[in-house]
Amino acid sequence: MKSLWSIEGLDVLKRAAASKTLLAFDFDGTLAPIVAERHAANMSPETRKLWQTTCLAYPTAVLSGRGRADVAGRLGDAHVKYIVGNHGAEWGAESPQFERAMNEARAVLEPLARNTPGIDIEDKRFTLAVHYRRARLKAATQRTILQALSTVSARVRIIQGKCVVNVVPVNALNKGDSVLELRRLEGAAGVVFVGDDVTDEDAFRINQPQWFTGIRVGRSMASAAAFFIRNQGEIDRLLRLLISLRSDSTREAQRPTRQHPGRTRR
Repeated sequence: MKSLWSIEGLDVLKRAAASKTLLAFDFDGTLAPIVAERHAANMSPETRKLWQTTCLAYPTAVLSGRGRADVAGRLGDAHVKYIVGNHGAEWGAESPQFERAMNEARAVLEPLARNTPGIDIEDKRFTLAVHYRRARLKAATQRTILQALSTVSARVRIIQGKCVVNVVPVNALNKGDSVLELRRLEGAAGVVFVGDDVTDEDAFRINQPQWFTGIRVGRSMASAAAFFIRNQGEIDRLLRLLISLRSDSTREAQRPTRQHPGRTRR
C-alpha cells in the first residue's frame, strides 16, 4: 500500500483524468466523516461543493452500506450517476429471499437489543447493521452480538466494521460485484474506488490493476487497496486534484495540433 500522493499515485490519477474513468466512493468515513449518531452524517459544506463539481467532470457512483434512499438523500444536488446501497446489494430489484433472511436475523437480535444497553439495530430491509458504538463495554457487547447471530439458520454473511456488525445475505451482491457491473454499464475504461471500511475490501480485492485503482481512507497493512490517504480530512484534497487534472486533460485535448509549414515549391 502506497501513499496516493506519491509519484506513482499521482501518475495513476493523471491517467484516470485523461480517460473514461468512473469514480466510485463510499459515503460514511469517505465522503462524510464518521459521527457518533449515524443520522447526523453529512458531507462538510466544502466537500459538498467539490463533490458537485466532481460529478460534473466525471461519471460518478456512490456505494454505501446505507440504504439506497438514505444515502441518496445525503448527496445534495450533485449529479451522481449511480447510487448503490446496502454494501452493493441494493440496486432496486432485490430478491424476496434477502428479506426473509433478514427477518430471521432480526428476530434473534431484537430481544438482545432490548436487554443490552448500547445496541442499536439499523434495519435496511435487505441488510442489517447492529451498532454498538454507545455500549460501555464494546468488546463484550460485540461478542454477545456475534454469539446471537451464530444461532441464525438462514445463510447470512457477518461483516464486522467500526463498532458495527453487518448482517448481509450470502447471495447478495457485494461492493466488488457492483464495481464490475458499474464498469460494464458505464463502458468505462477504468474505475477509481475510494472507501474506508471492511465491506470496501470486496472492491479493493479486484485484481485488475490495468483498469482498477483502490484507494483506502486510512493506512492499513491488512487492506488490499493499492493506495491510501491518511484520513477522511484528505478527501477534499483528492477531489480538488481530480477536478484540476480533468480540467488540464480537457484543455490538452482541445488544443489544436501545431502544424509545421512545409517548403513551398515553385
